[in-house]
Amino acid sequence: MQPRVILALRALIALMLALLLTAQVAAVPYVAAGFAERYPEFAALRVPAVVAAVLLIACVEATFLCVWQLLSLVSRDAIFSRAAFRWVDGIRICLVAATAIVAIAFGLLLAVGATTPSISLLAVFGVVVGCGLCLLVVVMRGLLEKALRLEEDLAEVV
Repeated sequence: MQPRVILALRALIALMLALLLTAQVAAVPYVAAGFAERYPEFAALRVPAVVAAVLLIACVEATFLCVWQLLSLVSRDAIFSRAAFRWVDGIRICLVAATAIVAIAFGLLLAVGATTPSISLLAVFGVVVGCGLCLLVVVMRGLLEKALRLEEDLAEVV
């Protein structure tokens, strides 16, 4: 991969991490406070909502950090190594955790009667997309495994 592409991806990841951190620290608590003020009957959900949102964003941030590490392996031409599996597994764990957070938050909203059709649709969509991404990463990990095995076999032959 070209060094300029890796540099551009890293710059984009850094920007997204900065934006996500800003959302975690400022936007999420502010929006939750405004929502609790506007709808006092759901004010008890303020803390669980902030915790869920912050954890969900943390999963995305951790995923970006794993991708950053994979880019480091690509730039050193070492992507086909055992070290790559740790970062791919990290992405998978983050995806599973994020999907679980969405499902639990949706369950909590259902339990207290705080859902609308659009929230329900968004939550179901989030769980389906999360499951799909998890399966995609599992397939990609399998391809990485196969490529590593083929490279090791080729090294033995040569």
